[in-house]
Amino acid sequence: MQTSHDARRRQLIATGAAIGAGALLPARAPAQGGAKKYQGVTLNVSTFSAAYPKLLQQWLPEFEALTGAKVNFDAPGFPVYNQRADLELSTKGSAYDVVNVTFIYSSRWINSGWLTPLDEFIANRNLTPADFDINDFLPGARAPETGRDGKLYGIPWTAEALLSVSSRFDLVQQAGLPYPDTTDDLVKVLRAVNKKERVAGFVSDSHYGWTFVPYLHAFGGDVFRKAPDDLFPTLDTPEAVAAAEYYASLIREFGPDGAITYQPDQVTQALKQGRVNFADAGQLHLAQLGDAASSRTLKTLKFGHVPKGPAGRFPGTAVHGLGIPTGSKNKEAAWAFIQWALSRQTTRRAVAAGYGSPARRSDIDSQAYRARQVINGSDLAQLALDAIEQASKTGHMKYRTVAVYPQVDQQLNKAIALIASGQASAKQALQQAQAQSIAALQRAGLNV
Repeated sequence: MQTSHDARRRQLIATGAAIGAGALLPARAPAQGGAKKYQGVTLNVSTFSAAYPKLLQQWLPEFEALTGAKVNFDAPGFPVYNQRADLELSTKGSAYDVVNVTFIYSSRWINSGWLTPLDEFIANRNLTPADFDINDFLPGARAPETGRDGKLYGIPWTAEALLSVSSRFDLVQQAGLPYPDTTDDLVKVLRAVNKKERVAGFVSDSHYGWTFVPYLHAFGGDVFRKAPDDLFPTLDTPEAVAAAEYYASLIREFGPDGAITYQPDQVTQALKQGRVNFADAGQLHLAQLGDAASSRTLKTLKFGHVPKGPAGRFPGTAVHGLGIPTGSKNKEAAWAFIQWALSRQTTRRAVAAGYGSPARRSDIDSQAYRARQVINGSDLAQLALDAIEQASKTGHMKYRTVAVYPQVDQQLNKAIALIASGQASAKQALQQAQAQSIAALQRAGLNV
């Protein structure tokens, strides 16, 4: 008698074969006795919580049905993930088989020898079919996943830009104001709309080493004197102090209760529900606001670039990829998982489901992607491409890929939280961040 479980399993196998089998040709060949190639293997996969990993979690039964492997998939918040992964990778332990290669940690993890080079897997036609096509991934997205040795250590699943959004732009229009283009414009708009219809004016992901730095640059400051060659921190300059006071005041004066604790998913939900009007967020999070089934603000949204300041506009960009720790005892099966997770079939399916920050050029150029990225009249895809192009021309994102940036990143997180909560002045907090950053870099062996 056929059970519902049996029917569901056959359905998953059929669906998986249609969608992702092209990336898993070696895994399709049954072993002796008809067992799947990775029958009995358990893979431990860890990323941070984001739109693409959430889709992969939904589709995991298909990979398991195709390969015989079992997958434990962990996706905590961004800070928690990075702390756990950094500690585990540094020991070269075997707790993880697949990890997210986080942008700000990529240089540290790769060049410390904590990740497995993927070139041999890619070149091996017994493991990787030609249609996986590594060259379809944006060169700019592969670059941060590449070590000094020229080898590739992560396959990118996102190439995103930090952009601006107003979830209740109707309130801005009612105030007779345009979308804010400058830092001065933003304050003017927030003063006009804050708490209207009980909607807070502004919120930000509390990873300020990501969200604050575009403002630091806009005010003429920088993280280092001249990354990547001169890594002396420059966090306590007058320009940095002015930027920090400005940015912290946005959170303090216009933020919702608990604003300094918001994580990316909380920002996304607050925007979807219309509890907060303005935010700067990554493209992959902003694309979720276009989901008609869950976004209450779909018809009042408007997207734009991060505001420009006295020194100009400096959008943030980031790349994340999937890699294999050197300590993994299941490297071949881990590579099969990465192929499935980032095959043309899977990434195309993600785009069709509304995913907004692909790293494959074929996905970016697809009609399905570009059509879905036009949300309430705003072309989110074009805004992101423009931001990525601007970042590549100015080179201001070099600060973020140096091996010691994570130490400074943590100091920026603390400094903005102290200022926004009123526990320290901008000058005090940044002087402390400067001193602690220098000490951390010296402990890391840098002569600063």
